[in-house]
Amino acid sequence: MTTQHDSSMTVTFGDGRLTIEAVCALAQGRAKARLSDDAGFMARIARGAAFLDRLLAEEGHIYGVTTGYGDSVTRPVPAHLVPELPLHLTRFHGCGLGADLGLEAGRAVLATRLCSLAQGVSGVSPELLQRLCWLLQQDLIPRIPEEGSVGASGDLTPLSYVAAVLVGERELYRAGQLQPTAHVYRELGIAPLVLRPKEGLALMNGTSVMTALACLAFQRCEYLMQLTTRITALMCEALAGNAFHFDARLFAAKPHPGLQQIAAWLRDDLAAGTLPRHSDRLQDRYSLRCAPHVIAVVADSLPWWRQLIENELNSANDNPLIDGDEEHVMHGGHFYGGHIAMAMDSMKTAIANLADLLDRQLAQLVDSKFNKGLPGNLSGAHGERRAINHGFKAVQIGVSAWTAEALKQTLPASIFSRSTECHNQDKVSMGTIAARDCLRVLQLSEQVAAACLLAGVQGVELRRALQADAAPLPAALQATCDAVRGVSPPLVEDRPLEAELRQLVAAIQQQAWPLYAEVGHG
Repeated sequence: MTTQHDSSMTVTFGDGRLTIEAVCALAQGRAKARLSDDAGFMARIARGAAFLDRLLAEEGHIYGVTTGYGDSVTRPVPAHLVPELPLHLTRFHGCGLGADLGLEAGRAVLATRLCSLAQGVSGVSPELLQRLCWLLQQDLIPRIPEEGSVGASGDLTPLSYVAAVLVGERELYRAGQLQPTAHVYRELGIAPLVLRPKEGLALMNGTSVMTALACLAFQRCEYLMQLTTRITALMCEALAGNAFHFDARLFAAKPHPGLQQIAAWLRDDLAAGTLPRHSDRLQDRYSLRCAPHVIAVVADSLPWWRQLIENELNSANDNPLIDGDEEHVMHGGHFYGGHIAMAMDSMKTAIANLADLLDRQLAQLVDSKFNKGLPGNLSGAHGERRAINHGFKAVQIGVSAWTAEALKQTLPASIFSRSTECHNQDKVSMGTIAARDCLRVLQLSEQVAAACLLAGVQGVELRRALQADAAPLPAALQATCDAVRGVSPPLVEDRPLEAELRQLVAAIQQQAWPLYAEVGHG
C-alpha cells in the first residue's frame, strides 16, 4: 500500500497489495519503505516462524531445513549442522557474473523480495523483514550480478547476494559507493543476521529479481509508448502527412481501446479538425498511416502485463510455503517465473516494434526522394555550404543499427528452458533473462526515440521555414520542440551529436516531459 504525507511517499509492506508504481517509487528514491505496524500482521509472521520451530523440534524432517537443496533432497543433514545450512546456501550460490544491477534495480529487488516474504507464508521471522526494510530505509543496496539465474528455482544466485548482505558478507552500495558489507556494519554498529533454518531458502527461492526488473521495464515501456506517439505527430507535421488518417469516425470501426486512445492523442497533437491538413498523397506510407496500430499494441497490452507483474509481485513464491495458522507445510513450485517470462518476452517484442516504426519514419524524413521538399538528411546549411554538411546522415545509420539490435533481441527467452541441477530443475522459465533482454531492448529503443525526437523537431522547423503563411504549431508539439531545443540547438553546421543524444536519452529515462494521461492501469 502506498500513502502520501506532506509530499513524501511511503510504501507500507504488509498492508495490502503493492503496485508497480510503488516499487518504481522506492527504486527511484521517491518513496520511503516501512513495515505495517498492524499487530495482526506481525503476529502472523511470528506464527509461521514458531510453527517451523515446533515442527523441527518434533519431527526433525523438513525440506531445505534438514535436507540438502534441490536434487540433494535425499541427503539428510545432521541436527547439529542444521544451523549452518542456510549460510552454505548463500555461499555456494555466490557465483554470479556479468554486469552488476544498477542502484534502481537493486532497490527494486529488495522491495519485491520484502513484499513476497510479507505475504506471511514463508516461515521467516519478523526480524528478517525488519532488516530487509532497514536496508531500503538506509539505502544500503546489495551488489547483485545480473547473470546466473534460469528463473526456477527462482533467482537463486542473484538473490544470494541479498542474503549475503544480511549475514554481513560480500558488498553493498552505501551512498552509491561500493563497500564491504562487514565494514559498513562495523561502522554502523549493526550485527549481521544469523539466518534461521529456512530463511536462506526463503530469501533466495523466488522470482524477485525478474519481477523487480519487470516493474522498471513496465514504467519505461509505458512512457516510451507515449513518446512514440508524440514523435509520430512531429513526423506527420514534418512530412506534411495526412492527419485525417487518425479520424475518430475511422477508429470507431476498430474497437481496441488503446488504438482509439493513440489516435485521439494524435488528433489532439495535430489539432486535426481545426487546422487544414493538405497532402499530395491520398494515403501516407504505413509508418505514418498505421502508426496508431503499431503503438496501440503496447497500449492494449499494458493492462495484461500489469496483471501478470503485479500478481507475481504480491505472491509468495518460495518453497516450501509455511502456513503457521493451519500448520501446514506445502511443497510446490511457485518459484517458477513463467508469468514474468511471458510478460517480458511479449513486451520486448512490442517495444522493438516501436523502434522499428520510428526507424521507418526517420528513413522517410531524411530522404529527399520521400520527404516532400525538405533538404536531404535534414541539413540546415545554406548555399554552397550544403556541399560539405551532412546533417542527420550518420544519426540515421545509428538508428538503423540500434533498431536492428533491438529486433534481434526479441527471440523469446522463455523457449530456451534448460535442464539443470541433476535434472531436478528440468523445466525452467528463463524469466530473468527475458527481463534483462527487455531492458536492453528498451535502452536501444529509447536511443532510437532520442534520435528521432531530435530529427523530428529539425524536420518540423525546416517544413515551417518553407511555409510563409504557416499557422502556429499546435501547443503540444510546440512544447516538445521547445523542450528539445533546450537541450540541442538547430543543426546547421555539422557537429558531433553524441552528448546531446545522451542527454535526450537520460531525459526520456527520467520521464522529464509530461506527455499524455496514463493508460494501462485497468
